[in-house]
Amino acid sequence: MTLEIDGSILEGGGQILRIALSLSALCRIPVRITKIRANRAKGGLAAQHLKGIELLRDICQANVRGAELGSSQIEFEPKTIRGGTFTADTKTAGSIGLLLQISLPVCLFADREVTLELKGGTNCEMAPQIDEMTEILRPNLEKFGATFDFDLLRRGYFPKGGGHCVIKCRPVKSLKAVEITNFGDYMKIYGWNYVAGTLPLNLAHDMANGAKNKMQNLPVRANIEVYKEDPAIARDNCSGIILCTETTTGCFIGSGRIGSRKESSKVTGEKAALEMLYATNSGACVDSHVQDQLIIFMALAKGTSRVRTLPLTLHTKTAIHVCELMTKAKFRVVEEGQTCVIECDGIGLENSN
Repeated sequence: MTLEIDGSILEGGGQILRIALSLSALCRIPVRITKIRANRAKGGLAAQHLKGIELLRDICQANVRGAELGSSQIEFEPKTIRGGTFTADTKTAGSIGLLLQISLPVCLFADREVTLELKGGTNCEMAPQIDEMTEILRPNLEKFGATFDFDLLRRGYFPKGGGHCVIKCRPVKSLKAVEITNFGDYMKIYGWNYVAGTLPLNLAHDMANGAKNKMQNLPVRANIEVYKEDPAIARDNCSGIILCTETTTGCFIGSGRIGSRKESSKVTGEKAALEMLYATNSGACVDSHVQDQLIIFMALAKGTSRVRTLPLTLHTKTAIHVCELMTKAKFRVVEEGQTCVIECDGIGLENSN
């Protein structure tokens, strides 16, 4: 029986599509998703979403109907998740990070190692920079007993894209429940400030100094590397910052921003620091972007997971809604001061391969 999913609920964007299709593949549930991205100015499937669907289709040998640009409805009927090498190329600056979001949970339950050749944007607005996926999401994922290897061949920026990453993912038997509720103390703060193309290095220094100024009262000193990308790796113009706090209890909390002509580099750095400080000062153990990405892994894990987060974002609420709709996972949210503790009784999905 096909499960009907309203793509306009809550966040009403691409996240519903990514989580629903990942769970469809993992739980072998045929789905029909309607009103796709209805809450966006230009609804329906964009190139980014279409390539994600096609990538997932190939990994789980699905039958798909309605997968075309602008489509507001698709049907997805998954089969067996298989390993091997798969390629997705947005041919734009469509986010490689979002391609990884839709495919990574499924790759963990393949019959053998999966290699993903992903092409598009590595560092773009409105999506996680690929560095945030590898340096902040990955250590949090490893608490569930899973990880991935990553190789960056070329950076891709808006509007041309052209980035190229290779991700290798080894399957797991199952995911273990996590307890990420104790912030502990600051252990180290680190980050990267980069410029690429014809942009001068002083922009990166200004961005790093802006971030450091906002963090100067913390008990540890921020170590921010400033550099210019090798032209062989990054041909076009871009600047940006990625920050991460690591705590004594093993929490990884981060933030990232892309430089813009509309604001000074110093202000961009300040905003990145303030975003991370909002999480660390509250006592949260993950940042607002990672918290919604962990929901699907909590739903799949064996046992009860508990994660201390910032107040629930609409993306997090959407992730919880879709996971409860499609699985028997049960979520509870307990507000504690400036944070919430998300609890989940996971389904303990096992890799039959």
